[in-house]
Amino acid sequence: MSLLGLYNSLAVSEQVALIKTVQIIGVLLAVVICVAFMTLAERKVIGWIQGRIGPNRVTLFGIPFTEGLGQPFADVVKLLFKEIILPANADKVLFLLAPMIALVPAFATWAVVPFSPEFVLADIDAGLLYVLALTSLGVYGIILAGWATNSKYALLGALRSAAQIVAYEIAMGFALVGVLMASGSLNLSDIVRSQAGALGWNVVWLAPLAVIYFISGVAETNRAPFDVAEGESEIVAGFHVEYSGATFATLFALPEYANMILIATLTSVMFFGGWLSPFDGYLGAGSLLSQPSFLWLAIKIVFFLFCFLWFRATFPRYRYDQIMRLGWKVFIPLTLIWIFVEGLMVYWHIGPWHR
Repeated sequence: MSLLGLYNSLAVSEQVALIKTVQIIGVLLAVVICVAFMTLAERKVIGWIQGRIGPNRVTLFGIPFTEGLGQPFADVVKLLFKEIILPANADKVLFLLAPMIALVPAFATWAVVPFSPEFVLADIDAGLLYVLALTSLGVYGIILAGWATNSKYALLGALRSAAQIVAYEIAMGFALVGVLMASGSLNLSDIVRSQAGALGWNVVWLAPLAVIYFISGVAETNRAPFDVAEGESEIVAGFHVEYSGATFATLFALPEYANMILIATLTSVMFFGGWLSPFDGYLGAGSLLSQPSFLWLAIKIVFFLFCFLWFRATFPRYRYDQIMRLGWKVFIPLTLIWIFVEGLMVYWHIGPWHR
């Protein structure tokens, strides 16, 4: 029996479940592949900014003129074949469980992300709450990794990371409150649709919240210049100091880069119109450039990912007290002030939200 015949023999509910399963696997594979090539893009972009070449040796499965493109696959093979060392005095169950706790939220959040007007895995009404809940869970994996290792260095790195994530998570939450007030919905697809039309993007009216959200996302992913939890220029590398091989890749590399892509996507969806065209309202409705498409979302995601790499190549690492001061004394008060300003704009019908 052919695959099409097997599919037609299934009940309607089974067909729907099969289609959803294929879509979920496809999204997860796409994220993993993007993570792999983000490591290559990071080296190439930073090399370009610093006047270096970057990876240019490993080919893609021996194909000519693909020098450097095989580097992500070489890194994966290297990490998978490295020995996983369990510290003698570590809590071995939590030591191995912590990477999964850090990894699962980074992938589960994609369930509610609207990729296009026609495609979203789960178009639930409480999508924004779902995003806030899952993005807050990743810190538990970091804390468990530092504690289960039974190392003071790893524990201190975990505590620094947890304090940093909590500080900037609050600012991100307040920024999303502004998005909720503007759209009047917790559904991410409705949030994108509410930004239709000329000057309808939330970034036009909520520019301070958009900046704070993205910078807080950079801090929450422990990326430079907020990477005090890792300290790559020091001997001790923070909460993952005792991790090696596949556990290191699962705890550190995969969730970090997956969260980078997620923050870039959520910034595009919440503030920059998601899959909406920047020419919407300026060109005719029949124009190809004004049509909503996943391509527009992808372009915005690539831009914000480039900003992640740009920041790392440009800014020096902040001191820990500077990071805490920026989160608690600058970002949180600014978000509260702008939410108050936004409330006045909504009350006086300033902006596109009264439509």
